[in-house]
Amino acid sequence: MKSVNFTLLADESIAKDFGKKGTTTDITIYDKKESGVLRTWTLPTSFPDKIQSLLQAINMGEYVILHVAKLDKFTGEQIIALDVLGKEKGILSHSFDVDRNTLLSMIKGTVVEKYALVEPENLKKEIDLLEPISRDGPAQIVVDHCFDVKGVGTVILGKLSKGTIKVYENLKIFPKGSDVVVKSIQMHDDSVENASSPARVGLAVKGVTPDDVQRGDVLCMPDVVQISQEIEIDYVQSKFFKDKISENQMFLVNIGLQIRPVKIVSLTPVKLSLGKPIVYEKGDICVILKPESTSIRIVGSGKITK
Repeated sequence: MKSVNFTLLADESIAKDFGKKGTTTDITIYDKKESGVLRTWTLPTSFPDKIQSLLQAINMGEYVILHVAKLDKFTGEQIIALDVLGKEKGILSHSFDVDRNTLLSMIKGTVVEKYALVEPENLKKEIDLLEPISRDGPAQIVVDHCFDVKGVGTVILGKLSKGTIKVYENLKIFPKGSDVVVKSIQMHDDSVENASSPARVGLAVKGVTPDDVQRGDVLCMPDVVQISQEIEIDYVQSKFFKDKISENQMFLVNIGLQIRPVKIVSLTPVKLSLGKPIVYEKGDICVILKPESTSIRIVGSGKITK
C-alpha cells in the first residue's frame, strides 16, 4: 500500500474534507485510504498557543499544505518554521479575503515560494497528484503516540521514516535502548505483514510500556542513530529574533519530534547541553525555541554537526 503524509497548516474544517479524524492530542491526525493509497494529514492542534506542536507537525509530513486565512504574526511564524526546516515540497492556497500580493511578499526568499499556488477548491485535486517519498536504509520508526490497549498491550503509533519493518522483528527503542518485539503491524486498521517508508503504522509491541516511550523516540536496530546529551550545531539566528544569545541561557529545542530543554554552553561553536538524551543523526536540523516570547518564538536553527 502506498503512503503519503501531509502537514496541514489550516483550519481543521479543511481537514474534514480530506479524511477521517483519528488520534487527537496536541496534534491531530486525519487519514483516508483511497485507490490503494493511504494519505494522512497532521495538524498542530495546540498552535498558535504552543509553538512546539507546529514544529512537530511539520516534521511528520513529506509534503505541506499551507492554507492562509489571515495574514498575522502566526502566519509569519509558520512560514519561518517551514523555512528553517527546509520543507520545500508543498501546496499554498489562501482564502478570498487574503491579499495575494501581500502573501507573496511574505513568502519571498523562503521555501514556501517554491510551493504550488492553487485555489482552495482545487486542493484535493493537487493532493491526489503527489507521489510517496520513500527513504531507503535500515528501518526507523519515529514515535508520535504510545498507549495501552486492553487485550493488545502497548501500541506505538509512528511513521516509518526509513526502510521496511516486518512482524516479529526485534528492534530497540532509543534513546533508552530497551528491546522491543513487533507483534503486529496495522495500517489504517488493516493488519499487514510488513510496511515500508513512508508508511504511518500502528505497532503492537512487547518489551516496553507506554511509560517507557516518549514522542520522538526511534525504533530501529543498534548503531543506526546516535544518542547524546550534548550536541554542536552550525547555528544561524533568525533575522526576526532581535536578542543575542549568550552562554548559560536556557531555551527549548526541537529535533524531529523531540522537544528538550537546553543550556547554551558555548557560542563558538554553538554547543548545547540537553536536559535529557536525544536520538539523532548527524545533519538533523535543531531548532532553538523561546516559547514565552511575545514576538517571534523561533530563535534560530542549525544542522547537528556532532
